[in-house]
Amino acid sequence: MGHGSSRPDSGEPSPDADTAEAPVPSRFARFRRRLRFHRSGSDQLPFKNLAAEDFAGIARIEIIGAEMKFKDRWLACLSFGERTYRTDKSDHTEKPVWRSEKKVILERNGPHIARISVFETNRLSRNNLVGYCEIDLWKVLSEDSEDNLEGLSLLDPSSSNTIVGSISISCYVEDPIETEKAFARRVLAVVDYNEDGKLSYSEFTELISAFGNEVAASKKEELFKQADKNGDGVVDMDELAILLSIQQEKESLISNCPVCGENLGKYDKMNDMLHMTLCFDEGTGNQSMTGGFLTDKQASYGWMFKLSEWAHFASYGIGLKSGSSASHILVFDRRTKRLVEETIDRRIILSMRAIYQSKVGLTLIDKGTRDLLRSISEKQGTWMNSPESAKDIPKFIKSFETFNEFFIRELKPGARPIAYVERDDIAICAADSRLMAFTSVDDSLRFWIKGRKFSIQGLLGMGTYSNAFDKGCLVIFRLAPQDYHRFHVPVSGTIESFVDIPGCLYTVNPIAINSKYCNVFTENKRVVSLISTSEFGKVAFVAIGATMVGSITFLKKEGDYVHKGDEFGYFSFGGSTVICVFEKDAIQIDEDLLANSERSLETLVSVGMTLGVSRRKQATEEMPRLENCTLGA
Repeated sequence: MGHGSSRPDSGEPSPDADTAEAPVPSRFARFRRRLRFHRSGSDQLPFKNLAAEDFAGIARIEIIGAEMKFKDRWLACLSFGERTYRTDKSDHTEKPVWRSEKKVILERNGPHIARISVFETNRLSRNNLVGYCEIDLWKVLSEDSEDNLEGLSLLDPSSSNTIVGSISISCYVEDPIETEKAFARRVLAVVDYNEDGKLSYSEFTELISAFGNEVAASKKEELFKQADKNGDGVVDMDELAILLSIQQEKESLISNCPVCGENLGKYDKMNDMLHMTLCFDEGTGNQSMTGGFLTDKQASYGWMFKLSEWAHFASYGIGLKSGSSASHILVFDRRTKRLVEETIDRRIILSMRAIYQSKVGLTLIDKGTRDLLRSISEKQGTWMNSPESAKDIPKFIKSFETFNEFFIRELKPGARPIAYVERDDIAICAADSRLMAFTSVDDSLRFWIKGRKFSIQGLLGMGTYSNAFDKGCLVIFRLAPQDYHRFHVPVSGTIESFVDIPGCLYTVNPIAINSKYCNVFTENKRVVSLISTSEFGKVAFVAIGATMVGSITFLKKEGDYVHKGDEFGYFSFGGSTVICVFEKDAIQIDEDLLANSERSLETLVSVGMTLGVSRRKQATEEMPRLENCTLGA
């Protein structure tokens, strides 16, 4: 390669060319257009200010193909953290082939489990989830392999013991050192049109121009000579790497990303490198997946849902939006650190909106809906305790005589490990649930509870309420019907009292909680227990009934000493809620739980996961005891 361009066609029209003929765009222009096409809409690169010590690598995941048990047109989705990507649809076959890839950034304390979902696409409005699998990217990172080609079983979403097919993927994780070493190669690939690993002078100058640095652009020839160490008239990858490294220490050559054109320098050099690395790979790699989705269900929706979004009949976003646009409930899975969609029948959503999010619905509630809900719940409870209800139990379970026996079944020992079981200064999650946590009642009203009359005094009742709870933390555990319905003790201490408070049986679904017309927590039937602890002071534990939940049963009695993690009681059939109220300055809630709650985003947790640590013990440890101090001579 000499000083001339190595491109077969430079894209520039010759002087005697027919002026009516449109110029052919350069390969570099086509490359940038291709990247913009793949990143259209809301699919922007997921950058934030990532600290160097948090960067763990870049994972490349390629979904190659699958073997299913029937013919259809298929698509696959890759979910990681709060982003989901999808392949194109396959041909009508039982062995779909996609060969579609995506690269994602790994953080040391971030998500590390990727989920792949496969959908059949034979419906107009939405597609059907057939199977899924999960990949632990930390495990891939620990394996010393150039390219991990795997065949994974696809599991039935309704029964993880059933295999519905298999999928072939290729997964490779590039560690931080490899990413830095490969940066020059990626930069060179942007304008190395004949892919020989070398840049001619014209290619080099085009690259410098793409960097968007006016100072560097004015010194192209000088920089080329500086880079061309051996004087052979071309710049190879090693020479380019040395030039970039030297200039990085002085003044970076790169002001704009040469692929997407975005201004760099918002954070630091490492973040700029990561931005360009993903841009380069997305433009030069295999077929890239389409992004801009939050969950695999959203990615799989057909044209009718997209039309309804465009027309504002439906919306899709993090946190449940108040009002008629609240059509989806998204929660953050704490284990996998990704978003999941909570499935609710559309007819139920419409009915709940009509009842709980309008003045008309409020009027109906006042005119007799309360009694109707109570009557329905009582009748359903009677049915669930009858032998006839056993026919609703899944066929593979034979040992329960009634549906409620199945519903309130206990877990096997060890199924929910208790975090730091020996430390009473660490509180745990009280239920398998969707959790919201707030440092004060004011925060809960700002981010979640919209009922106009909510207060700690109204929640706890005069028999349990004290001023110490007014400015304390509030933790809400929402149990859905599909959850394990026993609740556990979050802290160790002595049970002082139980107080029954009669009330309604409204739903505890966020559509009702987010309604300004309804005060679910202070109007529903509930039992308030007070636990006295040495680490957290007094803790109020409130078990709240809901529609289809007429029965709240406690397994402990007043005066019992309980250890965190002990079974405390259970709800009979239906959704329900537990609320824990701590005294002011008693607990430091885990940061991830608070951060999600500030976004009006529930966190999916399990019994035994950490909830927070005692601030009183921290204060005691931080303050030196006077009697232990020694005066210097």
